[in-house]
Amino acid sequence: MGLKDNIKNNEKIKRFVHWLLVPKNQARPRLWVRWFVNPFYRKKGKGATICRRTRMDVLPWNGFELGSNSTIEDFSTINNGVGPVKIGDRTRIGLGNTIIGPVIIENDVRLAQNIVLSGLNHNYEDVTQPIHAQGVSTATIVVEEETWIGANTVVVAGVTIGKHCIIAGGSVVTKDIPPYSVAVGNPARVVKTYNHGTGEWEKVAKKGLVTV
Repeated sequence: MGLKDNIKNNEKIKRFVHWLLVPKNQARPRLWVRWFVNPFYRKKGKGATICRRTRMDVLPWNGFELGSNSTIEDFSTINNGVGPVKIGDRTRIGLGNTIIGPVIIENDVRLAQNIVLSGLNHNYEDVTQPIHAQGVSTATIVVEEETWIGANTVVVAGVTIGKHCIIAGGSVVTKDIPPYSVAVGNPARVVKTYNHGTGEWEKVAKKGLVTV
């Protein structure tokens, strides 16, 4: 059994190691982790940029990757405390985004401003305990390549947004969105899909597709 498994299986050691890395009741790692661990632990591709005012709540027990020529803009928060965060090549994470793993964002994706992608949910089954004391559950969010997500959108845990989709600003995405779709609203619904046969975007009607 390796060191990592020994730590996981011993509750006292696990709590102590967690305290060494993160102050009690906080999500942001201690300064020594940010200065001396994360710069060597996280994977950052050639030409990738993490702007100075980005908050990197990145810890060594889950992965973090930023692909080549990708950018995370100022005032964003990246948190891998409960699941890894992987961002592909030539992807831009806009101003003020919050990304809480587990999240996979593929190549050539554009996220506008103030978007939330959270692969985390708080458990709430036991009404005799406060919600924060009941632990969390996770489900991976996947944003496939070439997708554009508009400002102030929320994407909930477990959702996959397909390739080359457009998610309108202010949407709340609670279900998977198929590739080559335009989705809007709360909850988000598909209003257009791309027909590769005709080479046109087509409106989604209740009884089929109508060419626009």
